[in-house]
Amino acid sequence: MDLKPGSRWKSAVCDVEVVVVKPPKTEATLECGGYQVIPHAEGKPEGKAIAEDFAEGSAAGKRYADEETGLEVLCTKAGKGTLTIGGRPIGAKEAKKLPASD
Repeated sequence: MDLKPGSRWKSAVCDVEVVVVKPPKTEATLECGGYQVIPHAEGKPEGKAIAEDFAEGSAAGKRYADEETGLEVLCTKAGKGTLTIGGRPIGAKEAKKLPASD
């Protein structure tokens, strides 16, 4: 899986679409809904459904990052699948607190 910055990927089982912001430092496999993501231009395989353990959803406009691999993606289209790396869920990054402008 070639997770280069700017590459676009989509879930094989739901509507989630992501763009890679920072590539992983080591080899990593990005998944959504329990299945490996596929290149944006590919057609979705038939007969697959979201795995129950990976159905918490992903929100559009949020960045998802994995501390262990360094991978960071931007979710461009929301869906019901959870983003994971090797079966381990990755969480949404918190927005940086800006200083008050008094």
